[in-house]
Amino acid sequence: MSIRVKLFLTFLLITSLVVMGMHFFTRWSLERGFTEFVEKRQQERLDKISNVLEEYYASHHGWDSLTKNKQGWIALLWQTDPHQHRPPKRIMQRALQEPENRWPPTLPEESEKRWISFGLRVMLLDADKSILFGQEELRTQLDLYPIRHEYQIVGYLGLLPGSPINQAGDIYFMEQQTNFFFWIAAVMILLSALVAWFLAYLLGRPLKQIAAAAKRLATGDYKTRLPVATRDETGQLALNFNDMAAALDQAEQSRRRWVADISHELRTPLAILRGELEAILDGVHPLNRDTIESLSGDVMRLNRLTEDLYQLALSDQGALSYHKKLLNPVPLLRDDLATFAADFKRKAIDVKWVNQLFKPVSINADPDRLSQLFRNLLANSLRHTDSQGQLEITVQRLENKLIIALADSSPGVAEQDIAHLFDRFYRVDPSRNRHLGGAGLGLAICHNIVQAHAGILAASPSPLGGLLIRIELPITT
Repeated sequence: MSIRVKLFLTFLLITSLVVMGMHFFTRWSLERGFTEFVEKRQQERLDKISNVLEEYYASHHGWDSLTKNKQGWIALLWQTDPHQHRPPKRIMQRALQEPENRWPPTLPEESEKRWISFGLRVMLLDADKSILFGQEELRTQLDLYPIRHEYQIVGYLGLLPGSPINQAGDIYFMEQQTNFFFWIAAVMILLSALVAWFLAYLLGRPLKQIAAAAKRLATGDYKTRLPVATRDETGQLALNFNDMAAALDQAEQSRRRWVADISHELRTPLAILRGELEAILDGVHPLNRDTIESLSGDVMRLNRLTEDLYQLALSDQGALSYHKKLLNPVPLLRDDLATFAADFKRKAIDVKWVNQLFKPVSINADPDRLSQLFRNLLANSLRHTDSQGQLEITVQRLENKLIIALADSSPGVAEQDIAHLFDRFYRVDPSRNRHLGGAGLGLAICHNIVQAHAGILAASPSPLGGLLIRIELPITT
């Protein structure tokens, strides 16, 4: 079943249970309340009959005249009816056909036994509980109510058990209310079905859109986006889906650029090697030491490129081996700087060392990877700083972080390019280009190494006119 059908059935089931529960509870409450009302009315009628019989006893000085007048007994019972109904003729006829003191008369028809009226449940007993109007076989079923005259019990009014709802009007009212409640419940269930269908459609529509969009996304359509019409969980899901689609689209574009850049970077040195080898074969270039050195240089550039690609792939996968230990990175940086001292001197670049640490610090790091980081950054500054320029290296501590900053002089980097310096194969023309020997992978590898040490690598314009590379590493002690 679809989600809409499941939602529809769920809403319909819940609302149906609520409606049916309300139906039965309301009906039970009505029947209980109405029964209590009728019982109170029955008690009032018993009191009224008792008063009438007491007056009769007082005026006639006994029951003798009443026991010889069955019609008077029947008339007396119906006289106390609050609706002043006359006794049914069939009751009168059967009562008169039976013995004088037998009451109520025999009612053989099942339809007449269904609802026994109040008058047919009453019997009259003398003070010694002998039957005046009644049936001897029903004596044990009676509830007796004493009739008093001048503080003396002169008789008993007996009441047979039965439903207090025995008047035609009461029966009609209860049947009418039962039918009314049934139709209300049926209409409410129908309305609930309509509301459930509407809610299922309303809630299932965005889910269906998300499912369709996810299917398109799975086929490679990364431009798929969902409309965000609400701010609830469904709208948040649509936003998250759009973010995921945008990330996949960006990743796909990066993958395509990555493949294109790799093929371009590999094709260039291979094309040069092929051209030189064909020139040698054609006799254009002689096969001498200079030619071999040129070929060796191209091979070495190709080897550096493949090594950088390998290192970058390992760092992306977290597969670079790190053997971390507590060390002070400042001497390591000084040693790497000393390695490049002759190259900086040859290019007339003034290197300034600023150490603002008051005491040695220790970080948990891999010395080989840190050395690779420092050498890549120093080589980058050496390669892209103009002759007779400057390089300022600052080491300081800010709270629990070690800050290493490398600021060089012109040429600078435009603001729009700084954010992409750590992207692979990214170059800033004309200061960083292929002719200077870089493939645009060094800073990307540096970024991965710093991340592996739980640090931050950032770039910004240098106050000296060039580029400022800032390294933040957590201090252990």
